[in-house]
Amino acid sequence: MEEASWLTTIFASPFAQGLLIGLFFCLIVLVRGFLSRRDLSKEVTNLRSHLHTKLEIDSAENERRKQEIEALKQERDNLRITVQSLNQKPGRKEIRQYYLYQTALDMMFEKAPGFAPAWQITLKEAENLFEKSEAGVVPLLKRLMPSNADKQVAEYEKLSKLSLEDGLTGQENS
Repeated sequence: MEEASWLTTIFASPFAQGLLIGLFFCLIVLVRGFLSRRDLSKEVTNLRSHLHTKLEIDSAENERRKQEIEALKQERDNLRITVQSLNQKPGRKEIRQYYLYQTALDMMFEKAPGFAPAWQITLKEAENLFEKSEAGVVPLLKRLMPSNADKQVAEYEKLSKLSLEDGLTGQENS
């Protein structure tokens, strides 16, 4: 019994009672801290898995975009090579030059009012010259090898005189 009285004496003292109440509150705080720590570590694990999943998705998307960019670059280079090869085909430069001349002519028709009649006359003369060269009137060598500028001017003046004389004789006969 002495032992029981010794234990009751200790628990009866106000210091021991305050100590037990303090230890009880410490135990409650310790249990709550442990439970909070467990919940927070679960949440951190969950957030890490979400982050890992997001990084995998972003990585896959970045890889897909890189592959798409590489495919588009390759397609662009192939198209550039195709355009260059098509531009180097025979006749492409001439067609391009023709379009340039046609655009310039259209602009001249709009801008210069006296240009159209002079152009039509010059065009008819050039057509007559080509018809004569195709018929064999003008030698093949003259067609293939252009002469110097003085000879071209003289030939042009000679042809224009002939066309004017043909026009005048046609008017007198009517």
